[in-house]
Amino acid sequence: MAIFWSFFSLLSLASASTVNLGYTSYEGRTLSGVTQWLGMRYAAPPIGPLRFAAPHDPLPVQGVQQANQHRNICIPTAASEDLTVPSGTSEDCLFLDVFAPAGAAGSKKLPVFFWIQGGGFAQNSNANYNGTGLIKASGDNIVVVTFNYRVGPYGFLAGKEIETRASLNNGLKDQRKALEWVHKHISKFGGNPDHVVIGGDSAGAASITLMLSAYGGKDEGLFVAAAAESQSFGLMLNVTEAQFGYNELVTATGCSNSQDTLTCLRNLDVSALQRKNINRPYPGAKGPPLFLYGPTIDEDLVPDYTYRLFHEGKFIKVPVIFGDDTNEGTKFVTKSVASVDAADRFIQNQFPFITQAQLSKINSIYLTPNQTMAFPDAGPYWRPASTAYGEIRYICPGIDLSSIYAAAGISSWNYHYAVQDQANEASGCGTYHTVEVNSIWGPENTGGGAPASYYTTNAAIVPVMQAYWTSFIVSLDPNTRRLGSSPEWKTWGQGADAYRRIFFRTGETKMESVSQEQRVRCRYLTSIGVDLKQ
Repeated sequence: MAIFWSFFSLLSLASASTVNLGYTSYEGRTLSGVTQWLGMRYAAPPIGPLRFAAPHDPLPVQGVQQANQHRNICIPTAASEDLTVPSGTSEDCLFLDVFAPAGAAGSKKLPVFFWIQGGGFAQNSNANYNGTGLIKASGDNIVVVTFNYRVGPYGFLAGKEIETRASLNNGLKDQRKALEWVHKHISKFGGNPDHVVIGGDSAGAASITLMLSAYGGKDEGLFVAAAAESQSFGLMLNVTEAQFGYNELVTATGCSNSQDTLTCLRNLDVSALQRKNINRPYPGAKGPPLFLYGPTIDEDLVPDYTYRLFHEGKFIKVPVIFGDDTNEGTKFVTKSVASVDAADRFIQNQFPFITQAQLSKINSIYLTPNQTMAFPDAGPYWRPASTAYGEIRYICPGIDLSSIYAAAGISSWNYHYAVQDQANEASGCGTYHTVEVNSIWGPENTGGGAPASYYTTNAAIVPVMQAYWTSFIVSLDPNTRRLGSSPEWKTWGQGADAYRRIFFRTGETKMESVSQEQRVRCRYLTSIGVDLKQ
C-alpha cells in the first residue's frame, strides 16, 4: 500500500508540473520547493526568412516536452572580426523560463515578476538567472519569468531595407512577445496575468523606459509597475542615421555585389554573418562605440528620443523604481585613460553628435586636474571619465525620470546602491554597474561572478534588498513587506521633499538627499540629452 501511495504521489507531482500551452506541453521539475520550467519556446525560431523579422508565434509540437534545462541564449556582438558563434549561443534563442512555488500551477494567481536582462542590446548578459531566491524571499508568493531576446544586428539592424521589407526593433518586439505570452499563459503556472511587474537592469532597464514610453505612452495593460536598475540612455538613431550600419555590414559580408542585399544577408550562414558582427565607428567618430546596435526611432513603437517622450508626458503612469550604483562608469571606460583628450575621445565615440562646446562644459565639470585619481594599472583620468560617463548614461536619466513621475503624482522611488566590496574599492571599480543584481536575486542565483563579500561581509544586504523588491512586486510598494529593521523607503517627493532616495550599504541603509553638486551636474546633462540623441 505504501509503495502504491508513493507511486501515486509521484504521478500527481509530474502531472502538476505539466502545462498545456496549446501549441505544445511542457513538463517542469521541482527543486527546493520551486517548480522550474526551463527552455520553453515563446516564439518561432528567427532563422532563415525570419532573420530580421518580427517574432512569430511558436510552431506546434506534438507531445510533452521536457523543460528541465536552459536553452541557447542569443548570439552576441563579437569583440573582433572572424570569431565563431560562441558556445551556448544560437540564432534560435527565443526561449523563456518560469519559476513558481511548488503546487502553484493551476491553483494560484500570484504576482508575476517579468525580468528583462541587460547587455547593451549587444548580448544577453544576465541569462539563466534562477528565480528561487526571490520566490523564497517573498514567502512563496510570486512567480518569476526570465527570457532571451535578440541582440546586435539580429535584433536591431536598421536601414531602409529593414524598414520596408523586414522589421525594426525586433529585440524590443521579442520582449513584448514574451510579455504577451505571459498574459496568455502565466495563469497555468500559478501567475496572475493582471499583476505583472516588469524589472531589468542596464539595457533591460532601458527596455523598461522604452516599454513605459512605447507608442507614445499607450497603456495596453501589459504591466502594473516597473523597477529599472541602472536605466540606460544610450544613443538612439533614426532609420536614415542608422543606414550606415546596414551598409557596412552588407559590405563586410560580401553582400554589396548582390542585387538584393537583404536577401543576401538572410541567406548567409550564421557563422559567416557572425564573423562580421562587430562594433564599427559611427560616422565622424574616431573609434567604435561600446554598443553599435540598439533601439531605433521608428516613429511607431519608438516614436522619439526617450528624454523627449518623458518630458512631453508620453509615458505610462504606473508605480516605478529607478536607481543606480555609485560607480556606474568604471566597467566601461578604458582603464588606461591618461588625458582629457583620451577621455573626450571615449565620450565622443559613444555620443558622436556631442558638440565641442558641450564637451568643453563636461570637461570643466568632471575632467579638471584636481579630480584625477590614482588606482592600480589605471590612468589618472579613468575615474573622472567614468564618473562623467556614468552620470550621462545612467545616473542623471534616473534622477530625471524620478522627478517626472513625482511631478505627475505617480509613486516613484529612487535608490543609490553603495555597497562596498574591499577588492573592488582597492581596484577603483567601486560599486560598479549592475552589481546590485547579486543582492536582489541572491549571489547564488546570478550565474557566478558575484563579489566574494556577498557571501560574507556583505551577505546581510541580500535579505534587505530582497524584501524591498518582493514587497514592490507583491504590493507595488517597497515598504509593505520590508524587513522590520529596514528604514522606510520614501518616495522621491516634490518641493522641499524632492530628491529623496534610499542609500543602500551593508549596515548603513538610510534615506538621503541627492547632493546639490550632483543635482547641478544632472540638470546640465539632462538639458543636452536630446542633443546627444538619448
